Amino acid sequence: MEYESVLIVKPEVFIYKIPPRASNRGYRAADWNLKEPTWTGRMRLVAKGTAVVLKLEDKTSGALFANCPIDTYPGVAIEAVSDSSRYFVIRVQDDNGRSAFLGLGFGDRSDSFDLNVALQDHFKWVKNQEQIEKEKTEPKQELDLGFKEGETIKINMRITKKDGSEGPSRTGKNKGSSGVLPPPPGGLGKIAPPPAAAAATTVRQSPGVSPAHRPAAGGSEWTDYASAGGNQGQQNSANANWVQF
Repeated sequence: MEYESVLIVKPEVFIYKIPPRASNRGYRAADWNLKEPTWTGRMRLVAKGTAVVLKLEDKTSGALFANCPIDTYPGVAIEAVSDSSRYFVIRVQDDNGRSAFLGLGFGDRSDSFDLNVALQDHFKWVKNQEQIEKEKTEPKQELDLGFKEGETIKINMRITKKDGSEGPSRTGKNKGSSGVLPPPPGGLGKIAPPPAAAAATTVRQSPGVSPAHRPAAGGSEWTDYASAGGNQGQQNSANANWVQF
């Protein structure tokens, strides 16, 4: 069951008798007697399903004056004049199917704008409903994503080696960094000198002297060693000079 819905109501509209169209240039409101409308009353735009009807009714009693069935917009049933946005030419019909063309006018441009918008929205909705019904009856075309015979595909893959040479670097340096590690906390990290006792007991070994003939710290033992091995000392000195050279 379809319900009747009211799309727009205007409490006051004007109806005019219009002369026949003289040419194909369209209707002109200036050719009408705008100061003396034929009828004044209420307008209702009513939709029932996809059909829409413009009804002219009495302001007080609501009695029907004329019906204007509209099958498309813009179209023959309702047409805007060429010289004003407040006036239209409508085709009214009676119950016997007889029709006549009348002039329809509004006192304010906003009222005529509302009629335009209401008609456009209705027929846009009708078009969407027709598209939905068409999709229900027609089978949908399935999308074939399979490979056809002889068709090939090429895939570029980046293979990373085990050592990570092809992959992104794991370690990175921040911009502006010199790569030098900061010093440890607590100062510049100076190394303390060795103790004095250890330095006193350290003996410098001459080149060519074996550890078995290392002299003791006392001077007497150094003298005995020098007198007993004079020739060997000269040879060691020669060897030391040769090494230094």
